[in-house]
Amino acid sequence: MAAEDRTAPVGVAIIGGGPAGLSAGLQLVRANRRIAILDSNRPRHSATLRSHGFLTRDGISPLELRRLGREEFEAYPSAITAQAVVREVLPLAAEEALAVGFPDGIGFRVRATGIRGAADETFVARRVLLAAGLTEELPALPMIRAYYGTALHSCVECDGFEKSDEPLALIGETTDVFSRALLISRFSSDLIVFTNGADTIRAEQEAQLAGIGVRVERRAIDDIVGEKAEMTGVRLADGEVIPRVGGFVRPRWHAPVEFLGELPIARDAWGLVSVDARGESSIRGVYAVGDIVPPGPQQLIIAAGNGARVAAKLNLDMIRGALGVGRVDD
Repeated sequence: MAAEDRTAPVGVAIIGGGPAGLSAGLQLVRANRRIAILDSNRPRHSATLRSHGFLTRDGISPLELRRLGREEFEAYPSAITAQAVVREVLPLAAEEALAVGFPDGIGFRVRATGIRGAADETFVARRVLLAAGLTEELPALPMIRAYYGTALHSCVECDGFEKSDEPLALIGETTDVFSRALLISRFSSDLIVFTNGADTIRAEQEAQLAGIGVRVERRAIDDIVGEKAEMTGVRLADGEVIPRVGGFVRPRWHAPVEFLGELPIARDAWGLVSVDARGESSIRGVYAVGDIVPPGPQQLIIAAGNGARVAAKLNLDMIRGALGVGRVDD
């Protein structure tokens, strides 16, 4: 049974209820912490029908995995879930944090707007854990969304096996397309890499791909084509249609942390939230886990594992902070 008093301070406000946030939340309620998970119910993988590679849950729907995770989290008396979009995270003054019972003078006020008829929420939290995942920007092709999650995917480890021996496309304009192509070549001997006019594969890389039977197509793409729900090819800007039945696309990623306002959070060259070995960001008391941190999107089981690992470090941080012995692990 979940905690009913939503006005009392919480140990950690977790922003995001995907595998990383739920895994962290489960570990923290099991450490006798009062934990609030705020989730906007807008998962990046909502178009994906099956998720693979999660031990004991191979082939499960990502939405079903989230539902099961919420049930397990909510079974603990100190668990709180809120269906809400976080709008603002404000650090407390040290005096205010101490006044509400946070012994190391660190705390935050998290304000969120309820969704689907839920009430607005405000939590006062000793720590904040960012687990909001990423938003993705797909190549600007009119019909790409129609096939994304069914014929086209972004995670090779998640969906590569199901594409074995099919004529595949890899569409990407980022500098890691070459390594993606190497991974996909394990599943299909008929792979074409479409750079859509971007200069992201060097000449020597193209030669290496050619050596394993992978073609690089540098011409601009007009659109993805298909019949009904089935993808049949990639149409280039000059009108040529290259038959393909599916494949992979490399989106550009954006870390949705606008709710931090002017707080100076460090990011890497890809725009992901930089964290130290304990999972803490450049803002003291704000941690981050899952796809939002380097190296970015990975399998759900890796995100969940990252959530569990960082939760242990976060818990120790709060214990040490209460004792006044610092935050370095000995």
